[in-house]
Amino acid sequence: MSAVLLLETPRMDIHIYTWVITIVVLVGIIVVDGLVLHHEEKVPTTAESARSTLFYIALACAFGVGIGLFANWEHAAQYFNGYLLEKSLSVDNLFLFLIILEKQRVPRELQHFALTMGILAALVLRGGFIALGAALVENFAWIFFLFGAYLLYTAYTIMRDFRSHKDEAEHKGDEGIFMHWIKKVVPTTGTWEHERLWVKVDGKHAFTLMFFTIASLELADLMFALDSIPAIFGVTQEPYVVFTASIFALMGLRQLFFLIGDLLEKLQYLSVGLFFLLAFIGVKLILHALHHYHIIAWEVSTWVSLVFIVVDLGITALISIWKSRKDAREALALIDN
Repeated sequence: MSAVLLLETPRMDIHIYTWVITIVVLVGIIVVDGLVLHHEEKVPTTAESARSTLFYIALACAFGVGIGLFANWEHAAQYFNGYLLEKSLSVDNLFLFLIILEKQRVPRELQHFALTMGILAALVLRGGFIALGAALVENFAWIFFLFGAYLLYTAYTIMRDFRSHKDEAEHKGDEGIFMHWIKKVVPTTGTWEHERLWVKVDGKHAFTLMFFTIASLELADLMFALDSIPAIFGVTQEPYVVFTASIFALMGLRQLFFLIGDLLEKLQYLSVGLFFLLAFIGVKLILHALHHYHIIAWEVSTWVSLVFIVVDLGITALISIWKSRKDAREALALIDN
């Protein structure tokens, strides 16, 4: 049989109690870490961010191994597919978050709280999108044609912007008419009141700049969810795997922001990597739909997808590092001359 043949895997029978426990534990970890253990208004050190990032990556990997041990390794592979895909897209998210925080002039010591609240709000948003997506793919197989076409179009726009040297994150980071309208109609203090979202001014409630920052972050995540949710359904249609992979990718995003915030500009070819990634998933979705309607007899397997994602991200990182070092050497040579 061809390496691209899909192995038939039984659906996971997840009890409602398992869903509840999973949601409570994962959300609880984010709340405790972001609002209890690290609630001080301070900038985390590089060492603290590195330890937290490694902890969340290890936790995500352990969960994937747990799926393999207690369910099956096919679903575990689907989970790692989804986790790597969502994590790579979340790094692209960081570009946008960085731009928003700079535009809003968020004090460095308050960025931690803003990111934590933005991630918590994103959990609710992603949960709704995943539930909707699961219902669509369960009842309307033709939706895969639309998801695939949308991802191919998204991949095209990413490469178009890259070739025209246009900053996609900056373009998406534009607050747009919606946020401009909110700022006009919603009463605001125009000041930072530490971590408070609103205060009373002359007996009336007025929203602080922190509220508008979190709203901007959530609006940005909404736009990225439109890309990431169809993409992850391209590697697995198991709702439990989709949800856990998406949430684990969001966990540790705040720490990753402070860890690599200054290094994001060195990922010069991230857009190219995402182009190949989304184009591959888009084609995979279309092939899946064709297979469902018995037009073709094969489709891309989970393991082939996993290998492609790992190789794509690895090559993207290596080429970006090489280009950054090359640029640094050329800049040093100009200074010496």
